[in-house]
Amino acid sequence: FPNCWDGIYGVGDHNDLDHVFMRIEDATGIQSSSLTLVRMGEARGIEFGNRLNEVTPILFVTDSSEIEPRSLYDEAMWVDPGYLNVLSPDEVDESEDGISAIQTRPTVSQLGDMYGDVSSFLYMLKTTIGQEQKIANEIHARISGTGSLKDVQGEVFAVIHPRLMRGYIFVEASAKHHVEKLIGRAGGVTTPMRGCSKVLPGEAPLAVVSNYLEPKSATAGIEVGSVVEIRVGHFKGNRARVTGVEEGKEEVTVELFEAAVPIPITMRADNVHVTERVV
Repeated sequence: FPNCWDGIYGVGDHNDLDHVFMRIEDATGIQSSSLTLVRMGEARGIEFGNRLNEVTPILFVTDSSEIEPRSLYDEAMWVDPGYLNVLSPDEVDESEDGISAIQTRPTVSQLGDMYGDVSSFLYMLKTTIGQEQKIANEIHARISGTGSLKDVQGEVFAVIHPRLMRGYIFVEASAKHHVEKLIGRAGGVTTPMRGCSKVLPGEAPLAVVSNYLEPKSATAGIEVGSVVEIRVGHFKGNRARVTGVEEGKEEVTVELFEAAVPIPITMRADNVHVTERVV
């Protein structure tokens, strides 16, 4: 089918997995041995031109990052799930407006819905500052309960509270409306969750979320030559210059400015604060 950039079409019987594996390999160059079937969703009627075709979403994961477009395909791109329905910053040309840009990107009807049928998105929830963990706990309780929320239990998968992010939490779910129902902001059958005001528009890109999920090394941002202020111990408040950085041990070696004789002092990297960076 023309103008489809998101997957492999024309695989025939979706229940014939050997053929599906072969079709993916033929079109992408990814070896079948590198593919793992996760799940398949219900077929959806997708309109192509004047024809309505049943398209069954099937989710595979691969340990290969190399794509070699073949067969009918001559282009390929990896897309962050958070940018399935909108353009990523890398795709926006400063010389054109957003409408023109989105029109030039090959797309397919109901792509986000089909992806949600077999996988999930991350949604960002606005919370009262200081109430993040409380809200996360209440969401867990609602997912585990019964009654009016039973139908969303299979659609909401996880709650993430990054310790470094204040006023927000992430919820992993198949679609936004399930999250809105969970916190009582849609459907009218669930008590609104206090301290949780709304679900932010759109899906959260993994590239953004990962910045909060991956703990930064204590040595991040510290270089040889940086000027630091010591925050603890006998030398608290003293300024020093970094002469060594040991990333594996998360330690730095510094020399005090005020010392009559420069003496190397090794300490934990989180015991210093950078005041001047190397230019």
